[in-house]
Amino acid sequence: MQVPPFSLSQQLADLGQELDDAALRVLHSGQYIGGSEIQAFERSFAEAVGTAHAVGCNSGTDALVLALRGLGIGSGDEVITASFSFFATAEAISAVGATPVFVDVDPSTYLIDLNRIEAAITPRTRALLPVHLFGRPVDMTRLMAIAERHGLRVVEDCAQATGAQWNERGVGSWGDVGCFSFFPTKNLGAAGDGGAVCCHSPELAQRMRELAVHGMPRRYLHTELGYNSRLDALQAAVLNVKLPHLSRWVERRAAIAARYSEALQDLPGLQLPGPDAFEGHGWNQFVIRVRLCASGQELCGGSCPAVCNEHGLPDSRCRDWLKQSLQQQGVNTIIYYPIPIHRQPAYSDLNLAPGSLPITEQLCSEVLSLPIFPELTLEQQDRVITVLETLLNQRDFKADQSCGVAA
Repeated sequence: MQVPPFSLSQQLADLGQELDDAALRVLHSGQYIGGSEIQAFERSFAEAVGTAHAVGCNSGTDALVLALRGLGIGSGDEVITASFSFFATAEAISAVGATPVFVDVDPSTYLIDLNRIEAAITPRTRALLPVHLFGRPVDMTRLMAIAERHGLRVVEDCAQATGAQWNERGVGSWGDVGCFSFFPTKNLGAAGDGGAVCCHSPELAQRMRELAVHGMPRRYLHTELGYNSRLDALQAAVLNVKLPHLSRWVERRAAIAARYSEALQDLPGLQLPGPDAFEGHGWNQFVIRVRLCASGQELCGGSCPAVCNEHGLPDSRCRDWLKQSLQQQGVNTIIYYPIPIHRQPAYSDLNLAPGSLPITEQLCSEVLSLPIFPELTLEQQDRVITVLETLLNQRDFKADQSCGVAA
């Protein structure tokens, strides 16, 4: 049996006729940019998130850029965020001319460490950019208190967290702007790229809307340099079909995560999401940590010798061995993320040496995402669990705290 990390096959089969009808409706309308599909989606999505406004755009990356530009953040400014994220989180900051300032993450939540943020604030800091990584919400109560205390704006990166909540309030509704991605693998996925920015301020919504169409408040009047970043009608039509199913899909993801957690909790060598992870989590990914074997107790039987990581990261041979072994048994996994943003060549000018964000770097050498999507069958889940049990119960598996930083 092959178990994919993600699949749309069953979802497309379930919604096939509705999706076909929606796509044909747009194609026959001749209205491919703007129009009723866009308007309907923006209204429904704003309501789902819990904001007054939603503005569709081309991608989650563009959503971040539009949010930062909309808030007037640019050259000479600093934005505090996490390096343990997809590259676009920092890329958007740089794209508007600002500088990303990276703070290490919490070893249990993998989210930006709120205890470290204030030490990173300087006179140039303009905003905080928390990432609701893997669908797990940042403690927005504490983060908003920090922002208010220092007069900072807040841009939420909700790319992996559509449908997630903090204190029963949707992520993306807490800060000045919430930024969403509708990449096909996300909790709410389009049939291609797509994104949205959500906010409470009508003035900010209007500014971001204008920026997304070449800085154009009305036809052929351009008040500033903007972008061509529109959500097209076909993608909006697909999202209009899918949005009513979002809550059920998130509940299904949570049920799969709970089953994994119960079945895998006693396996040696793994660190699973803690019980507190389940409150409001969107479960775009289910991420485990694979700790390094103690010398002489390698699960791989010594077949995975230590290698030097070219990016200056801790040894990842145990995680890599488990990923490869699972794949050989038909269980396909993904590593989010093997290289943190601050160790990417594109950010070498920041001069952040190996060990500068030790928890982030350790995680990049240990994390592994198991298959999870709403249509993952019980049989497929059983296969994931059984193969992991077989591999990890071979012999003792003990964390070696001599490599990297104990977390």
